[in-house]
Amino acid sequence: MFWWVVKAILAPIIYMVWRPRNSGMENVPKEGPAILASNHLSFADHFFGPVPVRRRIVFLGKREYFTGTGLKGLIAKGFMTGVGVIPLDRTGGKASEEALATGLRVLHEGKLLGIYPEGTRVPDNRLYKGKTGVARLALESKAPVIPMAMINTFELMPSGKVIPRVRGIRPGVRFGKPLDLSEYYGREEDRAVLREVTDKIMHSIQELSGQEYVDKYAADAKAELSGRAPRADDED
Repeated sequence: MFWWVVKAILAPIIYMVWRPRNSGMENVPKEGPAILASNHLSFADHFFGPVPVRRRIVFLGKREYFTGTGLKGLIAKGFMTGVGVIPLDRTGGKASEEALATGLRVLHEGKLLGIYPEGTRVPDNRLYKGKTGVARLALESKAPVIPMAMINTFELMPSGKVIPRVRGIRPGVRFGKPLDLSEYYGREEDRAVLREVTDKIMHSIQELSGQEYVDKYAADAKAELSGRAPRADDED
């Protein structure tokens, strides 16, 4: 209920202020499960991505959105809970398995599952290497994967900015045709297959977004920029 209320309030404001350019909404199925795999440029993606879709999208979001303190943390937690974002523990191992199980449950319930394969907001306007969790979800659930590309949301509200720009930017979202991954079904335990499927999904997002591709995890790129050593990644 809260999700629809928020959308009813925000959608007119978004269309009036930013006049977003959206396309490909006909590629999102009107019923049944599907995975919407998107690039992740900005916190604004949570708003501009779902606006043109007539179904509710359940996103997997980082747990930090739910653990903030003070008034800001309380507002963020309340909003994310209200719009149906599911907290995701990104520490790997058992936490990744629990996130996978949660995603599969959402799909088995016939819902739309939104996921950002890059795992975090990118440090610049490029597309980074995807983590293989999206491939495991796709192959285990056999749900169609819809590539989803956010456009101009990085310029609108890059990481670290609290207030979005209101002039000179027309953000939007593009939805591609469902990917046919049937040739990979039953091979979800093969890590090479998971990497191949993930790369295929990321390539389809790149075709929609027009971004430069970087063969590196966004989290590692952000760590390098901050002067920290990149952490080892277990591909989840």
